[in-house]
Amino acid sequence: MRNVYLITAFVAVALVSVLGLRGTKFTSPPLEVFPEWAFPGMKNQPKLRPQADSKFFADGRADRAPVEHTVMRGMLREDEHLNTGKTASGAWARGFPSELKVDLAFVKRGQQRYEIYCQPCHGATGFGDGITVRYGMGAVANANYHNDRLRQMTDGEIFSAITNGSPSKNMQPYADKLQPVERWEVIAYVRALQRAQLGTAADVTDAAAKQTLGLK
Repeated sequence: MRNVYLITAFVAVALVSVLGLRGTKFTSPPLEVFPEWAFPGMKNQPKLRPQADSKFFADGRADRAPVEHTVMRGMLREDEHLNTGKTASGAWARGFPSELKVDLAFVKRGQQRYEIYCQPCHGATGFGDGITVRYGMGAVANANYHNDRLRQMTDGEIFSAITNGSPSKNMQPYADKLQPVERWEVIAYVRALQRAQLGTAADVTDAAAKQTLGLK
């Protein structure tokens, strides 16, 4: 009889352990069946918190400066055209870096980022009539992509404006929000917006598109 009680208790504990508390949310730390002081492991480790003090380092700071002459993984910027918008001679680059494939998917990614970061000021079609104008924040400052100055501006200059902000500083830098490739994607979409305002029926070369538009 004793064995029956033990087996029943074991099965009950097993069922509660596996099924009884599934989906339950707890706000308190879990109970320590094996206390850390008696069974030291990896659960509780000494660590340095951001902007905390530290008695280990001579300057008393937990935050450490990067080691001199080192570069964070993935942050080495060797390609001037891709990462600065300039050619090897230092001139503003025209066109896109050769390693980028500028296709419809590339432009669509640029559209998605444009709608997040650029459209509030520059507007959906690039005329500088974004929602900020309605609140009096950019009626003069918001650039119109369809004036001759910006149509003729090199792609490298636009890249620099996205990276560092506009020379007038009406537009702030977006380097912390957009990676270099993403900036080129935005530029591709801006060029598409500009081209859309200058397009003619002669630009349609696809037979199916002509038929859809009723062109001969």
